[in-house]
Amino acid sequence: MIIRKIRIIIISSLIVTVAFILAGFSYYQAMRFNPHITINGIKVGGLTAEDALKRLKTLTLKNEVYVGDKLVFNGKNTKTRFTDKDLPEVRILLGRQRTWWPSSREKNYRLIPVQADRYRSQTLKGKVAEKLKFMNRSLKAPSDAQAHLEHGKITVSKSKPGEQYDVVKLLKDFDQHEYDRIISLKPVFLQPVKENSQTVRDEKKKLQELIRRTVNYKVQNKVYPLAAGQFIQNATVSRDMKISIDSSNLKNKVAAINRSQSTLNKNFTFRTHSGSIISVKGESYGWALNVDAETKRIQNAFEQGEKMLSAYNVYGVGYSTYGIGYHQTENHGIGNTYAEVSIKEQRIWIYKNGQLKITTRVVTGRHDTHEDTPKGLWYIMYKQSPSTLEGSEAGNPHYSVKVSYWAPFTLSGCGFHDAGWRSNWAADAYLRHGSGGCVNTPPKVMKTVYDNLSQNEPVVIY
Repeated sequence: MIIRKIRIIIISSLIVTVAFILAGFSYYQAMRFNPHITINGIKVGGLTAEDALKRLKTLTLKNEVYVGDKLVFNGKNTKTRFTDKDLPEVRILLGRQRTWWPSSREKNYRLIPVQADRYRSQTLKGKVAEKLKFMNRSLKAPSDAQAHLEHGKITVSKSKPGEQYDVVKLLKDFDQHEYDRIISLKPVFLQPVKENSQTVRDEKKKLQELIRRTVNYKVQNKVYPLAAGQFIQNATVSRDMKISIDSSNLKNKVAAINRSQSTLNKNFTFRTHSGSIISVKGESYGWALNVDAETKRIQNAFEQGEKMLSAYNVYGVGYSTYGIGYHQTENHGIGNTYAEVSIKEQRIWIYKNGQLKITTRVVTGRHDTHEDTPKGLWYIMYKQSPSTLEGSEAGNPHYSVKVSYWAPFTLSGCGFHDAGWRSNWAADAYLRHGSGGCVNTPPKVMKTVYDNLSQNEPVVIY
């Protein structure tokens, strides 16, 4: 009986002792950090929250920033600025890492002081970013894989690694080490776009869509189907998925269209009042395509997927540089509204929509002094009533004369006008007594002539 009691006492004592030891161990474990815990890179294993804070308070931050083993920036030393106000946060970290049994797991916690300055988060971080970008200038950039259209076939160039740092990712890593005593960042490099990436697949799809496109290019009343497969041999796709094509073949095609269809400085076929068919040289009248500008428009149409495009950049010469006659396709490009001037017959005919409105005798430029009214196809530049004409002619180096109606057709000053001072209206007057180049018109019919002339109207002189 006595032995039994002794056993019970011994067992109870052992249980109490073990419980006391476990309680003490549990208390110790609860009040201290596990062995391999760090805060901002500082070892606090085995320390209480209070002791860990003391260690953090005394820490001097060496503002050295390494990428791998390379020192990229060395700034002045600063203090961590931890104070007693940071103790609650240290205790929170103590609670977060707590385990019932000591753990060998390594863990680094990031803690920002309540009174932290902004040197590292702003100034130092900014300087590191600048330095990394500067270093990248002299480092080899990665080469992306990219889809191309080359000689009519879609190919993909190979990617190549580079040496440039991925500044964005390094700065994100910087944020995680902002209060480490020394900031050491793991090198991260910019990576090229790979051949099997979605980006390259999207580029190939864009190019496949391109080579199936056709732009119907309209010039006057003619439409030219321009198929990408025929006129686009080389093209690339940018990272924002915009297509850029080589337009050299397109330019050649536009130039060919311009040569075959434009009228500027070309000969026009013209049926005279008598029914004779003549050829008259285009002077100011006529139009041509601005090949460079139109090629660019067609290129853009292909790049943006437009299917129909009308010519827009048309030019000419003379008073109006738009290109007179572009919108006229009848009567070999002259139309049915025009002024006809026969130097041989010394007569004009004014037509409106194919109907003769007036015909009259005139006197053209003086022939014996080589002041003939210039032959060719011109256009009425403008109309003015009344007007003062100033110029020179044989025997009169300078004149100034007032007229009631003036309709010039050359920049040199030739045009239709009344000539009240003229008394010689004979059919051969122009040979020795002609004008200085203008078409002198009898005053009694000049108003009718003037009223039936329109700006930009063709003037055929032969």
